[in-house]
Amino acid sequence: MSQKKIWVVDDDQIYKTIIKKIIDKSAIFDATTTFSNGKEAINALKVAISNKETLPDIVLLDIEMPVMDGWGFMEEIAEIKDSIPQRLIIYISSSSIAIEDKLKAKNNPNIVGYMSKPITIDDLKLIADFD
Repeated sequence: MSQKKIWVVDDDQIYKTIIKKIIDKSAIFDATTTFSNGKEAINALKVAISNKETLPDIVLLDIEMPVMDGWGFMEEIAEIKDSIPQRLIIYISSSSIAIEDKLKAKNNPNIVGYMSKPITIDDLKLIADFD
């Protein structure tokens, strides 16, 4: 059984603490890594790719963040997509109820789905069923 990794890209420290507890409680993932913005996550991803490290199975990506938001992260993903050795399963996890955000996520081929916060253990079970 391989290790399952999840990355949470979100600037809200309280939310990251809560989601980490939910992820741990779900016992689905072996490793959880959090980032405060898209830039940190994209840099970590590039390092992981160049060092041939295990990439995350799932990325939970917030939209509204300082430095680089979720859409900026997705633009970077599109640029480096050819160098990513596996399919990244990226979900937008947002408290935004803006229809345009949901449409933008739906129309992005690199985004698997859109989940509204707060994310539950049931949500995690649903998205983690990727074996």
